[in-house]
Amino acid sequence: ALAAVGFVIFRVIRPFLRGNANQQRVQDDRRTNDPVSPGDTAALTEIHLRLGNPSAATPDAKNTVNLLLVNQAFALSYNRDRGAPNWVSWRVTPADLGELRRSDDFRPDNRLPNGWPQTLPTDYIRSGYTRGHMCPAGDRSADRASNSATFLMTNIVPQTDDSNQGVWQSMEVYSRMLVRRGATVYIIAGAYGEKGRIRNRVTIPTNIWKVVVVVPRGEEITDRLSPNTRVIAINTPNIDGVHDDDWRKYATTVRAIEQATGLDLLSRITREDQDRVETKVGTF
Repeated sequence: ALAAVGFVIFRVIRPFLRGNANQQRVQDDRRTNDPVSPGDTAALTEIHLRLGNPSAATPDAKNTVNLLLVNQAFALSYNRDRGAPNWVSWRVTPADLGELRRSDDFRPDNRLPNGWPQTLPTDYIRSGYTRGHMCPAGDRSADRASNSATFLMTNIVPQTDDSNQGVWQSMEVYSRMLVRRGATVYIIAGAYGEKGRIRNRVTIPTNIWKVVVVVPRGEEITDRLSPNTRVIAINTPNIDGVHDDDWRKYATTVRAIEQATGLDLLSRITREDQDRVETKVGTF
């Protein structure tokens, strides 16, 4: 009798449950990829680009090297020629952190204009590089659609395993620790340089950088940064052998990243505050 019940569960009920789970995943994926409404886009843009639009990216399809894409998880500038983002910008609050597991549903971003080459998850097979998140799934662990959105290939750059699973991940963990303690963080991350291509269309960057603005509990960010607001910047080499490196080893200034990339970071705060926080290495 027990064997018969087990057979029914395995052959009848389990496929039904799995089918429901797969159907839910498809629904989540569709919701994640669907364009947001104009009102939502404006609100999300204000959240994710609260520190500014580093390259003056626009949603115009003719802007092939600086296309602005905005969803519930982040805003980014996409470069068709590089097959990867120039930068990705997002905010993390305590409400964004939960217990969801990674969706791991890497996929192309169907928001890209028709005719644009699509980077595929399979492009990375046997490339020697991992699919490195700019906005990490761990920063979107409270909402399934937002978590899934981080696996869009427009949020991914080729990254060595030592960088992705080592020094870069340790910086992500540190940032989330600050948020779990009550801070709100605004993050901009990106990559630059070229040391080859994957499938002759995805640029392998030489460097991957990140700027984190840490707003203490109870404070709001404005065009002025309070003395309690910390700004941390790192610029990491995209190489092997850095797995066990302390991320603090790669601390730098915002101004140095701007000089390396040509971007204008933190452009929505006053020039006085930019000169104050962008020219010195932050505290950890």
